[in-house]
Amino acid sequence: MNIRLLAIGKTDNKALQHLMDDYMKRLSFYIKFELEVIPDIKNAKNLSEAQQKEKEGEIILSKLSPTDQLILLDENGKSFSSVGFSEELQKKMNSGIKTLVFVIGGPYGFSQEVYTKAQGKISLSAMTFSHQMVRLFFIEQVYRAFTILRGEPYHHQ
Repeated sequence: MNIRLLAIGKTDNKALQHLMDDYMKRLSFYIKFELEVIPDIKNAKNLSEAQQKEKEGEIILSKLSPTDQLILLDENGKSFSSVGFSEELQKKMNSGIKTLVFVIGGPYGFSQEVYTKAQGKISLSAMTFSHQMVRLFFIEQVYRAFTILRGEPYHHQ
């Protein structure tokens, strides 16, 4: 299985980018993982929230192939412990999914079309984090999940 993370807007914090690169390098020993950054919508300040979500949604959906399974990182999604998330990833791998695509939306969330296409939603926390921080937290949790599945000492109970 491959895992892709789609995210709106670039990370302009070099320290965060360095940490993400480190975890993505670590992840490469377990699975093919790709982070794809979707550029911010041009002239977004001239668009309503609904128009911005619509435009971002069109781009997100254009990045998917018919066999991809889409999971949204959404504040109203299902919460997992790290062990629970690792078990969920194992189930996805066992089911034969070729590519699992997680998406971090823009500042206003997702369009209705994206919600309709999604096969699930995950919440990383009830708290709100910057989109840049969420990327790091999510990538670290994917790495942690694989160390849990392999019984490696990174995660402590």
